[in-house]
Amino acid sequence: MNTDVVIVGGGPGGATAAMFLKHEGIQSIIVEKEEFPRYHIGESMSGEAGGVLRRLGLEAEMLSRRHPVKRGLTVYGPSGKTSWFVPVMARDNNWELYPQSTWQVHRQDFDKMMLDEAVARGATLLPGRATRPLVGDDGAVRGVEVRLADGSMVEVAADVVLDCSGQNTFLANAGVTGPKYLGSYDKQIAIFSQVVGAIRDEGPKYGDTLIFYQQKYHWSWFIPLDDETVSVGVVIPSAYFLDKKESKRDFLLRELQEINPECQRRLAEIELVEDVRVIPNYSYQVQGFTGKGFMCLGDAHRFIDPIFSFGLYLSMWEGERAAQVIKGYLNGANRDAANPFTEHELFLEKGIDVLEDMIDTFWEYPLAFALFMHQRYRELMLDIFAGRLHERQPSEALLEMRRLLKRERGYDKPGEYSVPIGSRYRPERAPIWVATDVEYD
Repeated sequence: MNTDVVIVGGGPGGATAAMFLKHEGIQSIIVEKEEFPRYHIGESMSGEAGGVLRRLGLEAEMLSRRHPVKRGLTVYGPSGKTSWFVPVMARDNNWELYPQSTWQVHRQDFDKMMLDEAVARGATLLPGRATRPLVGDDGAVRGVEVRLADGSMVEVAADVVLDCSGQNTFLANAGVTGPKYLGSYDKQIAIFSQVVGAIRDEGPKYGDTLIFYQQKYHWSWFIPLDDETVSVGVVIPSAYFLDKKESKRDFLLRELQEINPECQRRLAEIELVEDVRVIPNYSYQVQGFTGKGFMCLGDAHRFIDPIFSFGLYLSMWEGERAAQVIKGYLNGANRDAANPFTEHELFLEKGIDVLEDMIDTFWEYPLAFALFMHQRYRELMLDIFAGRLHERQPSEALLEMRRLLKRERGYDKPGEYSVPIGSRYRPERAPIWVATDVEYD
């Protein structure tokens, strides 16, 4: 089986990449091991994520499905009496800000919509599990081996393998990329579910995200998913959860009442309508996530603190950009280079570094962050919150945050810029992860 591009993973990143590739006349096969719809966390979109959907021509579809419209984000302080609001703002051709909107989504519905749309536009869906990459004698990745549902194996040869496997990090686990550096986020976990009966804001803020801050590294989220259902969760140090000696359900219900007075008010009478789930909230960064015949996308190469909901945007936006870069590669650009995608890799790293530095400033210097957000650099901060991570960066706001963090970002040497220095990374607590004795399935 042959194709131009084989995409490992049919989530929003892979589906977005497939649609933009098809727009460029490039054929793709999507390898997906799960049957959609399937449950997934990460329901909130940044402003520029909405922009990706509009460029795909999907705005009318999103509106017809009545996904809650998100116009901003409100963060409540520990007392519940103080808050600050971040509106969703876009830039016009003259770089002037104007109000924009994006969406909140049930991921099981949204992800299926995106995958179905990618197939409808011409991508081929191959149900099965990618078991290992196919690597040539020259070290270049030439495709993937796939185990189908009936247990048979098939090889998919391709000019480019696009790893959209999310936190499964398919190519990193196979040892194709460089090492995977793990951070610990102070060993935090997220415990979450979905509820009905929550109190929302009326009017334009009805579909907005709310964050309730309790103390450093201890917070909760509130994301409307439809007219009745709200996604809720708490993020805490894992040691705190263990000390409570409670079930996940009891812990979540108690925390939602105690974590913040405003959270308690809004969730006074709630009914859980989903299982209570738990996931580790760790960070990681894959070094050398592009190379001859391959690139990783979204969580397949980097995951940072999810407090401001950039995961969907990064995977979709990287899918859009990957299509342009792959088009150039298939047309001969850098085909003879040791790594044809070096510039693309650096470009992505610079953008995510902007997010990481902003989030670290929020945690380490909350008062300065509030000053930047509401007075000194408001417009520049709105750009970062929306997802404008490359245009006119580094901005004065970003440089000031890096000065506070005592952080220097150097991009002259690939081996240096891709070594993590942010997101509370502690090398003594988070050693480099290296693939050894890999079992591909």
